[in-house]
Amino acid sequence: MKALKCEMCGSTNLIKEGGVFVCQSCGTKYSVEEAKKMMVEGTVDVKGTVKVDTSDELKNLYEVARRAKDSDNSENATKYYDMILVKDPSSWEANYYVVYFKAMGCKIAEIWSAANSITNCLESVVQLIKDHVSDPEEQKKALNEVLVRNSNISSMLFNAATSHYKGIDASIQLNYLQEYCNNASASADIMYIFGNTLSSVFGDDYSEIAVEAWKAGISIHKEYVKYLQDKEGNINIINSYGDKIRKYDSSFSNPEVDTSGCYVATAVYGSYDCPEVWTLRRFRDFTLDETWYGRLFIKTYYAISPIFVKYFGNVKLFKSQGKKLLDKWVAKLNSKGYESTPYKDKY
Repeated sequence: MKALKCEMCGSTNLIKEGGVFVCQSCGTKYSVEEAKKMMVEGTVDVKGTVKVDTSDELKNLYEVARRAKDSDNSENATKYYDMILVKDPSSWEANYYVVYFKAMGCKIAEIWSAANSITNCLESVVQLIKDHVSDPEEQKKALNEVLVRNSNISSMLFNAATSHYKGIDASIQLNYLQEYCNNASASADIMYIFGNTLSSVFGDDYSEIAVEAWKAGISIHKEYVKYLQDKEGNINIINSYGDKIRKYDSSFSNPEVDTSGCYVATAVYGSYDCPEVWTLRRFRDFTLDETWYGRLFIKTYYAISPIFVKYFGNVKLFKSQGKKLLDKWVAKLNSKGYESTPYKDKY
């Protein structure tokens, strides 16, 4: 006789409960007659057409997969949604959560690819919901579920990228700036593209969900604009999503975006958040910004310095000589009472 083995997950841990055999791994149930057939040695010659009803098996798999999903058990959720996908390729739930939970387990170096894997599956998932979930209330429930999960993972990836970047030693931080910006942008795109996809597939039917997605994208996007070279272009992108939102929510106002990166100082010290730059930012906000000629200097500085840094920011002589000059200036400011502790910009 063969060992009793679950046909769904391959487990041999089956226990008889209430007159049926229950797989302790995936929950699939087998009648006593089915269990006997599974243990018969050799093969069974079946002639004609046999229709296999797997509805109970799918129901059990969904139950186990959702249990793992609700407890954020990434490993089991991925495993059981993978099994559902084989039996039910049109399942939006399986198509989405297989990608979602794999992305949830990504490492720091995989943030960009994890975010893009989510973005790349959204069109097919939304289309599956439209094609295979006929009830409008169930459609809305499914789309809201995807919205919440997208918001969760986009925030998680962005916060992880930001925390990692700010934790890098200031002397080498600038070398990782582009990687950080790529990760941050990919995190915001999850929400932007989800909103765009809803609008494309459903029109105005679920505009309130699209609006929430666009708002979430903006809330991430505005946080890293100050680290980007093309600040104006990115502000225009944010404002364009603001226009989309106002089509459905006239009360929405475009957010204030912090673009006040100290370009030269950041290039010299390698970080926007380090003691020397904190001192200089305080001087900018509480001294230069208090007079008309100081504000003129700030405006001129932010107009010229990005171009200067673009061409000379990685030149060793610029960094070494610039650091000597700035070190002296920072020391003088510190002696006058300007602190070098963590600082959030005034505006």
